[in-house]
Amino acid sequence: MVSRWTSAVAFLLAIATPGNAFVSQSNSPLVSKPVTSTSSALSMGPPADPSAPITEQYGEGSRKYRRTVYTHDQWVKHRSPDRFLNNIRTLVNSGIYKQVAKEVIATTSVAVFVCGWNALAGGYEGFDGSMHEAVIQGSWVQKVGLPLTPFTVLTPSLGLLLVFRTNTSYQRWDEARKFWGLNINHTRDLNRMATAWYGNQSNQDDTKFIGASTPAAENIDPVKRQEDLQQLSLFTWAFVRSMKRHLSPP
Repeated sequence: MVSRWTSAVAFLLAIATPGNAFVSQSNSPLVSKPVTSTSSALSMGPPADPSAPITEQYGEGSRKYRRTVYTHDQWVKHRSPDRFLNNIRTLVNSGIYKQVAKEVIATTSVAVFVCGWNALAGGYEGFDGSMHEAVIQGSWVQKVGLPLTPFTVLTPSLGLLLVFRTNTSYQRWDEARKFWGLNINHTRDLNRMATAWYGNQSNQDDTKFIGASTPAAENIDPVKRQEDLQQLSLFTWAFVRSMKRHLSPP
């Protein structure tokens, strides 16, 4: 028992040892680094300025700095056979750990206290397998613990709840992504139709459509046509950007 407890404590202390879990490290994967790939100029990263707020370094605040294109070099790094060792080595420097570091430290501290108190108040097993008496004795000394029945009863329900919540969140994300893609496709269609129909000569030669005579339209200046189409493109671009800003949090 003591050997298992000692191993668990050593592992948890090894994870929680760094005291600067909330400070950005120079070797952190979230710090902006030069990208070797030249296939895209859209690679982005968190601000490298040390005076930037810590909330902009990781978590929700860093979303606006994240890259918009996943390049081939980054995919090769992601699929590298050494990715497991690299992830273990940079575990305490990851953004996820920095976000939940307080909860991890609090849970680890409570677990260490409970294990230590129960060993001192209720006895412990030595490395040779022999049982040792409690170090702290008295009528007021009690071991700390919780019954396993509530956890056993609630585990299936909690598992189903988590599965349903996860599936629902993925469905909502997928639906939002489909609508956003549909919006982009419609704006592209609008620009294509304007380019194809605006200033087209097919309606300027008295061609009859559906049996009705179509009067000849005036010729459109190519320079004005180019300016109007460019203005339409800017309007559609501004519409998509405005919708993104409207739907995104400030």
